[in-house]
Amino acid sequence: MKTLYPPRHSVADTLQQLAEHPTPSHAPRFLLLYGSLREESYSRKLALEAAKILQHFGAEVKIFDPTELPIFDRLSYDHPKVKELHALAQWCEGMVWSSPEIHGNLSSVIKNQIDWIPLSLGSVRPTQGRTLAVMQVSGGSQSFNAVNSLRILGRWMRMLTIPNQSSVAKAYEEFNDDGSMKDSAYRDRVVDVMEELFRFTLLVRGHTDFLTYRYSENKDDYQARVGDVAAAALEEEKPVCKPGGGCC
Repeated sequence: MKTLYPPRHSVADTLQQLAEHPTPSHAPRFLLLYGSLREESYSRKLALEAAKILQHFGAEVKIFDPTELPIFDRLSYDHPKVKELHALAQWCEGMVWSSPEIHGNLSSVIKNQIDWIPLSLGSVRPTQGRTLAVMQVSGGSQSFNAVNSLRILGRWMRMLTIPNQSSVAKAYEEFNDDGSMKDSAYRDRVVDVMEELFRFTLLVRGHTDFLTYRYSENKDDYQARVGDVAAAALEEEKPVCKPGGGCC
């Protein structure tokens, strides 16, 4: 079997292709998920704080309420809450996942929402190339078990999970009576995370299809383009015969 060589890329060509993809002018769109059914839960309050920050930056934000979302069973795709979540997953350009840490890991409520987000809807991959920020709250000392698990899920769903993250320890001490977050190093970190998410999203949106275009899934197309390039190169290398030049 003939070996098919991987595509050839150059800095100039890649930058040119990126420049050919127009950057959307609308406000960046974010979907926020939180991992509890309690209205006064700290993961919800953290998500609301993140939403306010993103809106302050000029983003459009929607928060999904997981109440009444059925347990993932691969049977309830016609349920209104499932349809709502699917529509939001396709609408957004980035996500924020906020979970409490329970028994050393993320909550079943946040996992159930993530399970309902499909990797593909027909020819569309709702999560591929979307940006993602992960956050968690803990009742005790600071931990990173939940955000680490969320990162694994984001990677599996082909999302661009930003480097920064938020982990709020002793969450019961970090919020005001009105649900807003107290001024603290923990809130500063949330601002940092949302700022980074906002910038990454502006950077990659509009380029998602190009950035996630895979050689392994498009071999025939790649080889056809390689053939076109090779033919053009050979054409350029052909000697040019001039009268009296002795080449003919």
